[in-house]
Amino acid sequence: MKILVDKMKNTLKIVLLFLLVGSFTSCNFGKNDKTASVIYECPMHCEGEKTYDQPGSCPVCKMDLVPVSIKEKKDGAISDLSIYNLPSIWTTQNNEEIELKELQGDVVVMVMIYTSCQTACPRLAADMRNIEKQIPADKKDKVTLVLVSIDPETDTPERLAAFAKENKMDSKKWVLLRGSEENTLEFAAVLAVNYKRISPLDFSHSNIISVFDQGGELAHQQEGLGVNNKETISKILELVN
Repeated sequence: MKILVDKMKNTLKIVLLFLLVGSFTSCNFGKNDKTASVIYECPMHCEGEKTYDQPGSCPVCKMDLVPVSIKEKKDGAISDLSIYNLPSIWTTQNNEEIELKELQGDVVVMVMIYTSCQTACPRLAADMRNIEKQIPADKKDKVTLVLVSIDPETDTPERLAAFAKENKMDSKKWVLLRGSEENTLEFAAVLAVNYKRISPLDFSHSNIISVFDQGGELAHQQEGLGVNNKETISKILELVN
């Protein structure tokens, strides 16, 4: 499982890097008084956490250094690896627009689904409910459970609200989101979730539940349907305690 998370984190680093570089390029960056520069590290971590300001090769294993982060100088800035750096706007099941950074402060458990799915997504929804049930009552307020639609064309706020009600996800701790197709694709890349439309009504997709810490950094992922979620629960409780 650790290998999977490390792999996902490396993917997250690279995708966030490119998304952030794109964001910085498209915005009037000077107005926000921020500066940014890319740093590099050995993909094998031969020298631990050592980083370099320039691309090149690792002096130990000779592999090419990889970009890992962006140094951002800004008061109160969150980690370079936080999903809360993403500027995308999402619509909830209550037809409210939010940015992901509004989830900051809670441990976030997240999965990507589509409501018309008749196979994997109902099981993913069941897995999410099972995770919620195992969170002690006095800790539930510190956890937000999020479902992100991979079919924003079909999953209107009304449909998401109906899905939440049908699946007993109608407390304030459940957030169902839809975004633009572009934002959905970007976010799936960040989570290393693959999906593809295979018919007018159906998608093939990865079955991954992700746990983010209070700052929006990836802390854990479980992959599969109906898998033993002991490690996922353990990580959530570790973060909220």
